[in-house]
Amino acid sequence: MSETLSARGAEACRSAAEEAEIWDVLSSLWHPTSNPDGYVSLGVAENALMHEELRDFINSKSLVDPPARALTYGDGPQGSIPVRKALAPFLTEHLQSVTQLGPEHLMVTNGTTTAIEHTSWALAGPGQGILLGRPYYRAFLPDISFRTGVKVVSVSFGALDPLSPDCVAKYEEALLQSKEDGVEVRALMLCHPHNPLGRCYFKETLIGLMRLCQKYQIHLVSDEIYALSVFENTADELTQKPVGFESILSIDKSGIIDPSLVHVLWGMSKDFGANGLRFGVIISPANEAFLAACRACSLYSSPSSLSENAVKSILGDREFVEGYVTKNKERLSEAHAFAVERLKAYSIPYEPGVNAAFFLWVDLGKKFAERHPEAVDTQAPHRITQIIFDRLMEKKVFLVHGEAAGAEELGWFRMVFTQPQDIVEEGIRRMHEALK
Repeated sequence: MSETLSARGAEACRSAAEEAEIWDVLSSLWHPTSNPDGYVSLGVAENALMHEELRDFINSKSLVDPPARALTYGDGPQGSIPVRKALAPFLTEHLQSVTQLGPEHLMVTNGTTTAIEHTSWALAGPGQGILLGRPYYRAFLPDISFRTGVKVVSVSFGALDPLSPDCVAKYEEALLQSKEDGVEVRALMLCHPHNPLGRCYFKETLIGLMRLCQKYQIHLVSDEIYALSVFENTADELTQKPVGFESILSIDKSGIIDPSLVHVLWGMSKDFGANGLRFGVIISPANEAFLAACRACSLYSSPSSLSENAVKSILGDREFVEGYVTKNKERLSEAHAFAVERLKAYSIPYEPGVNAAFFLWVDLGKKFAERHPEAVDTQAPHRITQIIFDRLMEKKVFLVHGEAAGAEELGWFRMVFTQPQDIVEEGIRRMHEALK
């Protein structure tokens, strides 16, 4: 039937078929008693560690008062004045912004996914490019490109740490190569803290990237959706303490970059474990034209008044926020330590040093090659990641495989550890079984 669709509709139909796998997983999740044959999902970036606390808080509030605002279009689709007034001081404080943020610097969206797409649409045109370092959050690709026609220009780092100052030169190389290839780069997109690596960029890296963007007059967009999900790593024996989080907004840009080129994205999905609220925000303290362009699309992306009222209630209660953020960091640290202990118990290699977000970057390729050298030799080496992924799905455990996340080496997978311990335990057990 796709032949009756437009070209883009037919392409969307094919993409939907490719994405169906994840929804099949989520429609039949494992439960030890009610669905023991279901899927264990350690692939979706959700934090379930504080769900009960957030549920209880939201249930104690009325989300439809006053009805004259909650049951109407309110102040318009760019975000109500009350919710932006709640967001501005919260973001100023927690991102330690050197500029005092006001409601006029913010635009609200129905999730950070939409914020990414609006940003791509406003900053680049069809056929133009946005730089994106590898590995990356897999959904950046459709968020940046799918409906906008903007090209993702991926940046490879080889043996370099992609979050270190040394990576800046690689971004410049990719930008210049893209220009030679006929694709004009218009922006550079970061995920800070990083998905899937679970670490923060060095401040020197951020400054270096700002200087690079100033040199070529391109925009720097920092997706900081995990800004408050930074925790103490108690599981790894490290010679150096992991780098802490510093928002792009916390850096004085004087003499470094025109502030109008810098934008930040944030949302409730990760730091407050509330993916279902569908609430994101575009922050641009020095570029009213950019925000005006995004607002032109806001009719398609406004969150519901119920979501806005929930967010306003949460962020407006300073005592609740401080307690929530503190407890969440403690539970993230505990959940990370538990997952690392279970990976070690099964001798599954992983990248140490995580101190942010929800992820462990696990090397299933190494374990698979040790157990199945004949498979590595006889089957096309470049297919190893897909072979392992297929084995995982046979055991009904879902992880994001590295090829989808732009991994430069084979056999890497992103594992989410922010689920109840029985789910993480069962998932890692199935990972072990899949590698046998």
